Amino acid sequence: MLNNLTECEEGDGGPNSQGDATSKESSPFINSSTSDVEKSQQYDGKNMALFEEEMDTSPMVSSLLSSLANYSNLTQGSKEHEEAENNEEARKKTVQAPRMGTIMGVYLPCLQNILGVILFLRMTWLVGVGGVLGTFTIVFMCCSTTMLTAISMSAIATNGVVPAGGSYYMISRSLGPEFGGAVGICFYLGTTFAGAMYILGCIEILLIYIVPAAAIFKMEGLEGAEAEAALLNNMRVYGTIVLSFMALVVFVGVKYVNKLALVFLACVILSILAVYAGVIKTSFDPPDFPVCVLGNRTLVSKGFDICAKTIERGNATVTTKLWRAFCDSEFLNATCDEYFTTNNISQIQGIPGVTSGILAENLFSAFMEKKSILEKRGIPAVLDPEAPETNTNRYVLADITSFFTLLVGIYFPSVTGIMAGSNRSGDLQDAQKSIPIGTILAIITTSFIYMSSVILFGACVDGVVLRDKFGEGVNGNLVIGTLAWPSPWVIVFGSFFSTCGAGLQSLTGAPRLLQAIARDGIIPFLRVFGHGKANGEPTWALLLTACICEIGILIASLDAVAPILSMFFLMCYMFVNLACALQTLLRTPNWRPRFKFYHWALSLLGMSLCLTLMFLCSWYYAIVAMVIASCIYKYIEFCGAEKEWGDGIRGISLSAARYALMRLEEGPPHTKNWRPQILVLMSLDAEQNVEQPRLLSLTNQLKAGKGLTIVGACVEGTYLNNQPQAQKGDQSLRKLMEVEKVKGFSQVVISSNLRDATSHLIQAGGLGGLRHNTVLVSFPKNWKLAEEHHRCRNFIEVVRETTAAHLALLVPKNISAYPSNGERFTEGHIDVWWIVHDGGMLMLLPFLLRHHKVWRKCKMRIFTVAQMDDNSIQMKKDLMMFLYHLRFDAEVEVVEMHDSDISAYTYEKTLMMEQRSQILKEMHLTKNEREREIQSITDVSRGSIRRKNPSNLHPQRSIAEESVGGSGEEKSEEEVQLIQGKNATPTPTSPTSPIAPTPMAMSPGEELQMTWTDATEKPNNPAVANPESIKDMFNMKPEWENLNQSNVRRMHHAQKLNEVIVKKSQEAKLVLLNMPGPPKNRTGEETYMEFLEVLTEGLNRVLLVRGGGREVITIYS
Repeated sequence: MLNNLTECEEGDGGPNSQGDATSKESSPFINSSTSDVEKSQQYDGKNMALFEEEMDTSPMVSSLLSSLANYSNLTQGSKEHEEAENNEEARKKTVQAPRMGTIMGVYLPCLQNILGVILFLRMTWLVGVGGVLGTFTIVFMCCSTTMLTAISMSAIATNGVVPAGGSYYMISRSLGPEFGGAVGICFYLGTTFAGAMYILGCIEILLIYIVPAAAIFKMEGLEGAEAEAALLNNMRVYGTIVLSFMALVVFVGVKYVNKLALVFLACVILSILAVYAGVIKTSFDPPDFPVCVLGNRTLVSKGFDICAKTIERGNATVTTKLWRAFCDSEFLNATCDEYFTTNNISQIQGIPGVTSGILAENLFSAFMEKKSILEKRGIPAVLDPEAPETNTNRYVLADITSFFTLLVGIYFPSVTGIMAGSNRSGDLQDAQKSIPIGTILAIITTSFIYMSSVILFGACVDGVVLRDKFGEGVNGNLVIGTLAWPSPWVIVFGSFFSTCGAGLQSLTGAPRLLQAIARDGIIPFLRVFGHGKANGEPTWALLLTACICEIGILIASLDAVAPILSMFFLMCYMFVNLACALQTLLRTPNWRPRFKFYHWALSLLGMSLCLTLMFLCSWYYAIVAMVIASCIYKYIEFCGAEKEWGDGIRGISLSAARYALMRLEEGPPHTKNWRPQILVLMSLDAEQNVEQPRLLSLTNQLKAGKGLTIVGACVEGTYLNNQPQAQKGDQSLRKLMEVEKVKGFSQVVISSNLRDATSHLIQAGGLGGLRHNTVLVSFPKNWKLAEEHHRCRNFIEVVRETTAAHLALLVPKNISAYPSNGERFTEGHIDVWWIVHDGGMLMLLPFLLRHHKVWRKCKMRIFTVAQMDDNSIQMKKDLMMFLYHLRFDAEVEVVEMHDSDISAYTYEKTLMMEQRSQILKEMHLTKNEREREIQSITDVSRGSIRRKNPSNLHPQRSIAEESVGGSGEEKSEEEVQLIQGKNATPTPTSPTSPIAPTPMAMSPGEELQMTWTDATEKPNNPAVANPESIKDMFNMKPEWENLNQSNVRRMHHAQKLNEVIVKKSQEAKLVLLNMPGPPKNRTGEETYMEFLEVLTEGLNRVLLVRGGGREVITIYS
C-alpha cells in the first residue's frame, strides 16, 4: 500500500486546473482532463480499476492530498504577471514559502497604517473643540466600529485560504462579483485619497512647522481669504511635487518602500513614546509655555516679542510691538483699538500639567464659527456688542466652522488601516492564525493610545492651546509637539516621516488593489490596468492612482479630504460586516471559520455603526459614495458578471425565494394581483432547433419582462439515451429567449411519447406557489394531413388538460404572421369578440399587449353578439359602463345575429367533415393510400363548395363505400380513387351551392347523383340559402337526416359567426375571440378541429382564448 501511495504521489503532481467557461477560482480539487489512454496508463496497477471511469471527476485521495500540499497562491499584482505566466522557466521556479508571522506580518503593519497624520496634526484640536467627552465618544464609536469589523473580517479570513487581494478578495468571494467590484473600487478610492491626505499632512508639517520660509506663495502680511488661498496654493504646488516624487519612487522600486517601512514605523512609535514621556513630566515639572491673551482673546504670537502693552525701561514707560499692532503710533497718547484699550493683557500657562485640574474646563465642547476669535474660558472681558471688529488678524481665528459630525469625518481616517494584515495574507506563514490575532491586538493597542490621548490632552493642555489648530498662539509650534519630551522636534520630524511613509504605502497598495480588480475581469473597461512591467509592477494602475490622488491634492485641505476617504472606508467596512452576517445567518455549509468569537448580531451592529458614521460624517458625501457604488454594481450586472465565486448573495437569493414561495402557498392571488404566468409549449425539430420562434415574440409582448415565464419543450425517448438532445434543445431555448428578451426559465422534458411529455410539463411546471396559470400553444398547422394527426390529438389533449386544471389557454393561429419585437404598427385595431364571459381574459390581454411598443399605436375594439331577444342598445350602454369602471379605453359595438335556417352549405360542410372522420376510422388502408384518401376528400370538399356552373345542373358521382361489415381488402385502388370526382366538369361562370352529398353507408355498386343549383335559383353567397328551397331539397334528400344534428348546429353557428367576424374585423391587426370547449368524448376530435377552422377562416391573426375559470379583472381599486 505504501508503494501504491508513493506511485500515486509521483503520478499526479500539483494542481493543473483549467479555467472553465464560468471562470471559477483555480483550485487543487479539480484535476485536468486527460485522455482515456493516459488515464488508463496513469491508474494502471494501482488497484483502482473499479473507479477508473470516474477518475476525471473523483480523483484519488493520495493525488488530492499531494495537490493540497503543493497548493499556493501568489500575491496578485506583485510577483506574478502575464509575461511570466507564459514563461516556462518562471513556471518551473519554486515559489519561496512565506515567512512572516503575526507580529511582523500583521501587528506592526496595522499599527503603522492606523497611527498616522490625524493623531499628530488634528487630535489636540479635536479634543479642544469637541471636548473630552465628545471626542472620547467619537473615538469610542469609531474604534468600536473597527473592532466589530475586525471580528467579522477575522471570521471571513479564517474560513479557508485567503489568497492575495485582502479585503477585496474576501468581500467579492463572500458577496459576489457585483458587490465585490463595487466595494473593491470604493476601497481603492479610499486608499488613493488616503495617500492624498498623508501627502497634504506631510506638506502641512513641512511648510508650517519645519521650513515656513519655503512657501512659494508668501502668507506674511496677508489676512483672511488671501492668506487662506496662499496656504492652499502652497499645498497644491508642493503636494504635486511630492506626489510625483513618491510615484517615481514606487515605480522604480517597491522593495525600497518595504525596507523603509520599519524605519517609518519606528518614527511613529518614538513620537508616541515622546508624548507619553512629556505627559508624565508635566505631573511633577510642567513646562514654561506661556500664551498671551488680550482680555479673553488669544493673540497670534508672531506679531510681538513681549506679552505686554508697555514696559518700564529705566524711569520711562515704553510701548511694545503689541502696542504698535493695535495703535496708530508708538506713543502713549496714540489712538488704539477700543477692545485693546478696555481689556488687559494676561499670560496663561499653555500646559499646566496633569495635576492642574484643567480637565474640568476641557470636558465639554467649544464649537466655533469660521473666522471667530479663539477665546479663553473663565477670563472676564469688556466688549461693546455694537463696536465693529478690528485688527482681527492679530487674534487666533477659527479656519473652519466646527460641529460634531465634522469632527467624526475628520477623525475616522485615523482608525482605518485595519486591513493591512489581511492585504498581506499571501505572505503569512499561517494567515488563519495571524490575521485575527494581529489585527485585533493592533486595534486594542491603537484604541488605547487614542482614548488615553483624549484624556491626557484634556488633562494637560489648556483649551485655547488645544483649539489652536496650527499653533499660531504658541510661536507656530506643533501643539502636540509642545507636550513632547525631550523636544518638540521629535514629534515634528517623527510625524513628517510617518506621513511620508504612509503616503508611500498608499501609493504602493492602491495600484495593486486596482490590478487585482482588473485581472478578475469583472469590470471590462479596467482590464488595461491589469497589465504591468515585466516584474509585475502595475504601471498603468500606478498612473491612474497618481491622477486620482492629484484630485485630493488639488482640494488642498486635509479637513476636506478626510471625510471623503472616510466614506469609502466605511462603505468597505460595512460590506465586510454584511458578508459575515449573511454567511452566519444563512448557515452556508462552507461557512466554517476557525475564528469562533463572532456572531451575526455583532456583524449587524458593526454594519449599522458604519452606516450611521457615514451619514454623521457627511450626508452628501455618503450619498455620492453610495451612488458611485450603485453605478459600479449595476454596470457589472449589466455587463453580465460571469464569475461564479459561491457568494452569499446567491444564498440570500435562495432564502428570499424560499420565503416568497412559502408566502405564495398561503392562498391564491387576489384578482387585483393576477397576471398571466405563462407556460409556453414549444416544438423542436430533429436538430433540436425551435420551430416557431414567434411564440416567444408574442410572449415578450404579453409579459414585458414581468411575472413568470416557463418555456417548455419535449423530447421523445428515454432520459439515458436522449439527455444530450435535451441539453441541446435547452440551449436552443435559452438562446432564443435571450434573442427575444424573454425573462424566464427553460425546461425540456424527456418522455417515451410527446403526449406524456407535454402532460408532465403542464402538471409539474413551476414550483410551489410560483406556477403557471396560463398555457400558450400554437394552433397545429396542416392538422388535416395524416402525418400531422398526432399533433392534432396532442393539441386537443392540451385543451382538455388545461380545462381540467383550471388554466387559461392562449392559442395563436397562423403564428408565423405575428409581428416580431422589432416591428411597429403605426395604426390599426385589436378586435375582441366577447362571445361568452371567460373571467375577463379577453379584456386583459389587449391591455397587456398595448403596453408593448409593437401594439402601442393600435386601438382596442370590443364586439359582443346580441340575440333576437336581447336589447342591443342597452347591452351597448352596459358594456360601455363596464369598460369605464375597468378603466379600459376601447370602442364598443354590439352585433346582432338573426336566427336563420341552416343552409345547404352548412349541411355539405358537416357531411364532408363526418365523411373524413368516418374514413379515418373505417378504412384500413396503407399509410400512402390513407394520405391520398384524405387529400381526395379535401379536394372534393373544396370542389363541392367552390365549383361554379353556367346554366343547368350537372351530376357528380361519388365513391361507393363499403358497409361496416364489408371486406375493404377486396376493393381495388381504382375504386378508392373514384372519390376524385372525375365525372364532374363544371365551368366557372356562376356560383353554385352543394345540395346533395354522398352518404357514408351504401352497398357496393350503388351510386348517388349530387345536384347543383343554378345561379338564378340561389343567391351569390353559397352560405346564405333560400329557406324554402332548402326545405324542399331537404324533403327531397332524406340522407341528410343521418347527419348528427348537434354537429349541424355547431357548424351553422361557426359559419354564421365567422361571417360576422370577417365582415367587421378582416382588416384588424389581431382578433381575439373565445375558444369553444373541447369535446367530452374522443369521437368528436376531428369535428372539433373543423369547427375551429371554420370559425377562424379568412382571418390573418387570430388568438383563441379560454379562461381559467376565475375572474382576472375587477372594477374595484
